[in-house]
Amino acid sequence: MRGTDNLPKAEDLLAALAVQMQGAIAFDARLVGIHSGGAWLAERLSAMLEGDHPFGTMDVSFYRDDYNTVGLKPKVRRTQLPFDVEGARLVLIDDVLYTGRSVRAALNELFDYGRPASVELAVLVDRGGRELPIEPTYCGERVTVADDRNVVLHRAGDGRLSLGLEPAGQP
Repeated sequence: MRGTDNLPKAEDLLAALAVQMQGAIAFDARLVGIHSGGAWLAERLSAMLEGDHPFGTMDVSFYRDDYNTVGLKPKVRRTQLPFDVEGARLVLIDDVLYTGRSVRAALNELFDYGRPASVELAVLVDRGGRELPIEPTYCGERVTVADDRNVVLHRAGDGRLSLGLEPAGQP
């Protein structure tokens, strides 16, 4: 089903992502969500998936290769990984995959915490436009969006998720 801006409904994509991941990820895989949308997804998926899937969150702002040109986000959060990364099976979770630069930054930060046994990537939306050779293992849906627009995940007060479009370049 489609929501506003002719984008798929985020809650439907989350359910589809959980179905893809269930039985495919390791029974004890740790979930790592990239702030902010990926963190929301990791929390929800941790509760939806069978098995032991604790989740942590990370803010990759300081690890981005464009940090010097775009600066910090208005609200930088602490990375919180309540489990050992060394030797763990991890699923890195982000809301929208575009250039691949946030994922690259997250991988760099993860390796500062240890060397995981494996890292898979789950995204709610893949909008194409990759600048780096990064592809998701699990994907809610691939969408086509004009280059001058950003796909943004929103979370309502009750926790429900929705997707929207914003002009590119907005914080």
